[in-house]
Amino acid sequence: MNTTGRLRHKEAKLPMSCDNPTDRGFPDPSTPGDTDRKVEWTILGYLLDSDPDRFTIPQVSRTMNAGETGFDSEDAVERAIRQLVGAGLLHCSDGFVLPTEAALYFWQLEE
Repeated sequence: MNTTGRLRHKEAKLPMSCDNPTDRGFPDPSTPGDTDRKVEWTILGYLLDSDPDRFTIPQVSRTMNAGETGFDSEDAVERAIRQLVGAGLLHCSDGFVLPTEAALYFWQLEE
């Protein structure tokens, strides 16, 4: 203990023979969260570039998943739209998915 009555903590330095002690291949650095963010960015960019055109969620899904079929790809689009709506970048109106004014303003700043 030191004079203030607190315990001191000292990190232990353990020797390692190499950076990869299990001798396994390094995993793919992309995570599901990274993939979700890429899908979100792609959908947002598509809708912002297409403004003022209006699309339904199934239309966006068909465009994003051209040639792909299956639950995973459709779910990724719906999940991304849900996240973007929650973040205030998209809104749904009369069955259509539209960018918000804030998203449009940001997109104009980026150009």
